[in-house]
Amino acid sequence: MSYLFDPAPVIALPVEDANDFPVNRIFCIGQNYAEHIREMGGADTDIEPVIFMKPASALTLGPDVPYPPVTTDLHHEVELVAALGPDGVIAAGVGIDLTRRDLQAVAKKRGGPWEIGKAFENGAVIGKLRTGQPPATGAIRLTVNGTPRQHGNLDQMNRKLPELLALIGRYFTLQAGDLVFTGTPSGVGPLLPGDRVEAEIDGLPPLSISMTDRKASP
Repeated sequence: MSYLFDPAPVIALPVEDANDFPVNRIFCIGQNYAEHIREMGGADTDIEPVIFMKPASALTLGPDVPYPPVTTDLHHEVELVAALGPDGVIAAGVGIDLTRRDLQAVAKKRGGPWEIGKAFENGAVIGKLRTGQPPATGAIRLTVNGTPRQHGNLDQMNRKLPELLALIGRYFTLQAGDLVFTGTPSGVGPLLPGDRVEAEIDGLPPLSISMTDRKASP
């Protein structure tokens, strides 16, 4: 088959002791930890989680992550990420959902979609995947320059992974290569160029990144 131009290369993630994982889509879950709902000003901690998406092109492994343009309030959100194969979840990793919080707030106020606050380049950071079923319990934590910011437990998720997959499956046909970011505990906060970020989930490979200088605004 001939194309007008060369198609984009397959985006793939490294997997411990296995072949790389080819990425299809990235589903993200918002409002899945009660304390995070409260810190963001919400009162209904039993609300159905929000589903949104990021393009596969938003993925980055680091270790250097450029501070994105058009924001003065970039936030970190550490998350368990599930990776789907042909027959369900086959691997998991530690992810950081980067959020241009100021732009997201504008979108929320207007009642519009979150893409400009969530779906930007290098906005979905993920570490090496580990095969097998994701942990259902265990500490999830993030530090910035050695200072603890986020600390919770996976069992604090309002909707556990099987429920999240069923919820997404009501609206989309899940496919091999899909990733699911499962939500973040409380403690989200700002990042600046030069910050060193360490993210960990018990039983999974740790993730370390450094925020580099801000890109020029388009």
